Amino acid sequence: MIIDICNILKKNRIGSLLIFLIIICYQPLHGQADKKYIRQGNRVYEKNKFSESEILYRKATDKNKNTPDAVFNIGDALYKQNKFEDAGKQFIENANMNEDKSKKSAALFNLGNSLLKANKVQESIDAYKSSLKVFPDNPEAKYNLAYAQDLMKKQEEQKQQQQDKENQDKNKDQNKKDQKKDQNNENKDQQKNDKQNQDKQQQQDQQQEMSKDDAQRLLNSLANEEKNVQQKVKLAKAAKEKVRTVKNW
Repeated sequence: MIIDICNILKKNRIGSLLIFLIIICYQPLHGQADKKYIRQGNRVYEKNKFSESEILYRKATDKNKNTPDAVFNIGDALYKQNKFEDAGKQFIENANMNEDKSKKSAALFNLGNSLLKANKVQESIDAYKSSLKVFPDNPEAKYNLAYAQDLMKKQEEQKQQQQDKENQDKNKDQNKKDQKKDQNNENKDQQKNDKQNQDKQQQQDQQQEMSKDDAQRLLNSLANEEKNVQQKVKLAKAAKEKVRTVKNW
């Protein structure tokens, strides 16, 4: 069954007036709902109940998706809960929604803080620069930008020092390997020299042994010759004596 609202309005002026008022008031009441949740969220936020405030801010966005204040506050609540990456997403969304330069700059500033807490230093520097580009008179953004740049410089120095240390350790290890290799080569050369000296000594010993043998043989030979000579002399003497004793009768 299709209800004809026009006929009902004609028949009942009082009813038409109530319906008209409902239609007129509905939109403002709907628009006020998101602000109510924002106010409630702010109250619990001030009591450091950040998780509860996040829920209320999200209810505000459920009522009105185009409320940048609720989006910004969700980011703040997440930041207080150390959910820095999620907070950063909210601040990016808020910055894209906001036409007000001071609020846009504040969103980018908080984005920088979230990135800095997430140890994304270079990204935080870019966010602070974007904040100052929108609103150059933001002293907090200037201070945090300088801080982040100084931190970036220190990190780069530490990284370079670490790299230098690693290179030094690597060079030390290589030097140790080279020294060990040289030592091994020296040991091999020494062993080779020792063997050569040992072989040479053995040759000398052998030659000396041979010389002793030769000398002994020579002495033996001389002794034999002397013995033979003596024997010959004895024989000759005996023969001579024998000749002298023989008489010729």
